[in-house]
Amino acid sequence: MKKRVITNVGFVLAFGLGYLVNQQSNAQNPFNSDVPKVAKANVKQHALKLGAFSISLNVKDLHKARTFYEALGFSAFGGSEKDNYLILKNGNALIGLFQGMFEGNMLTFNPGWDENAQNVSPFDDVRDIQKHLKSNAIPLISEVDSTTKGPGSIVLTDPDGNVILIDQHR
Repeated sequence: MKKRVITNVGFVLAFGLGYLVNQQSNAQNPFNSDVPKVAKANVKQHALKLGAFSISLNVKDLHKARTFYEALGFSAFGGSEKDNYLILKNGNALIGLFQGMFEGNMLTFNPGWDENAQNVSPFDDVRDIQKHLKSNAIPLISEVDSTTKGPGSIVLTDPDGNVILIDQHR
């Protein structure tokens, strides 16, 4: 009986200590700090539907890059070596390999598409995304003509200089 009471008290104490440590950890977590809350206060919140995500890599040798990523389990999904680009897929992960088309690497989003290049609805049109970014004072490197419809793209950089392409194909 005494062992059972001690064991139960031990479980309660361990649970309580774990809870307190978790709360303290969350309080010290940089993602839960006051800095993001202050930054968020200045941003008009809207859950943008950016579409399929991929990383677009600037490669020196498309064939070598393809061979490397195929060894990691990726397979060609789109593009062609003769056009100097390939889109590779592994599950939901997409990598674009581009030779001589742009400098550096970039994050790419495709509004209106899922990771299989299939149309999704509803989605946020790139012009609406552009309007949202501008209303939050986020500078754009290139813009889409807001009077048009259909395909279009915008380019921006994050605070660390990473290039982001939002490229709508429909």
